Amino acid sequence: MALTNLLLTVVGVSAVWLVLRGDVRQSSITLRRNLRHIRNWLEHDLPSENGLHKPKSIVGEGVAKPTESVRPEKPTSKEG
Repeated sequence: MALTNLLLTVVGVSAVWLVLRGDVRQSSITLRRNLRHIRNWLEHDLPSENGLHKPKSIVGEGVAKPTESVRPEKPTSKEG
């Protein structure tokens, strides 16, 4: 009887361990995929590095917003 209880306990603990291990793997895969999508969305929404500024870090600052580009006005006076 004691041997049967020990075997059932080992099998039960092993089954729970395998299920949780698979659940953690699946969760980490999903988290990585979601982070990749969010990073792509942010890169798409922010101006490229060839623009006026580089994207700001969003850690602890909220979502970085792109700034409006400022163009110098063309001279309106005509000489001639």
